[in-house]
Amino acid sequence: MKRKWLLFSIITLLTWGIWGSLIEIPDKMGFPATLGYIVWTLSMVPCALVAGFLVKWNIEINVKSFFLGSIIGLLGAGGQLILFEALRLGPAYIIFPFISMSPAITILLSLIFLKEKATNLQKFGIVVALIAILFLSYMPTDSKAKGFLWVILASFVFFMWGLQAFVMKFANKTMRAESIFVYMTLMGLILAPIAYYMTDFNGAINYSAKIISLTFLIQILNSIGALTLVYAYRYGNAIIVSPMTGLAPLITIVLSLIIYSTFPSIILLIGLILATIALIILTKD
Repeated sequence: MKRKWLLFSIITLLTWGIWGSLIEIPDKMGFPATLGYIVWTLSMVPCALVAGFLVKWNIEINVKSFFLGSIIGLLGAGGQLILFEALRLGPAYIIFPFISMSPAITILLSLIFLKEKATNLQKFGIVVALIAILFLSYMPTDSKAKGFLWVILASFVFFMWGLQAFVMKFANKTMRAESIFVYMTLMGLILAPIAYYMTDFNGAINYSAKIISLTFLIQILNSIGALTLVYAYRYGNAIIVSPMTGLAPLITIVLSLIIYSTFPSIILLIGLILATIALIILTKD
């Protein structure tokens, strides 16, 4: 297949978009997001097993590969844990749009260090995609804010996730995508105890098999998207893949509008239109 990066990018876009429209369900049913993180790390395992099987478990274990794979995993999973704390202290309507712009970091680093290039049309599409991501991440005003630590934490997540995508592309030059994902899974599992200790056990928590199973099914969409994202970076330029997969909220919002039968605000409507334009442009050679 000539444009494998596009296929894998679209799979990530769809799985993450569907995941985003369903992720709040467990929390609303009494299963905290921090415990959802633990279930997410477990959902990574079957995907890692598939990845390992595809390369007959010929996983690179040299120092460079171990370092790069571990960094990618720690940046992604660690950023998620920091995000939990940032959202506890600060307003989501500022935090989410801010961290959603992390592809800008990936693009900047890839242009400088990887010398990636794009056509003028693709450059325009990248700009439109970044603007669309900002609009799609808009959330209703939330007055909750405790101090300014959340600003620092959100900044960490912003840089960590942007850097993660860059390192993922960089690592694909010297190691298998399957190896990268196995390391990502291991680092996520290693950080799982932190998520457990971050959980507020003062309130009632739903530990039923039904909610745990549902959470697993939802989270495995995230894991599948993460696996195909690694493949997308293997075959495609980071300056294109990063903003394109960052448009996953487009799918999330469309599905949420269908599920909850609501009409989007003007801001979200603009975001939907811009995202559609960006996707059309970015999928062209």
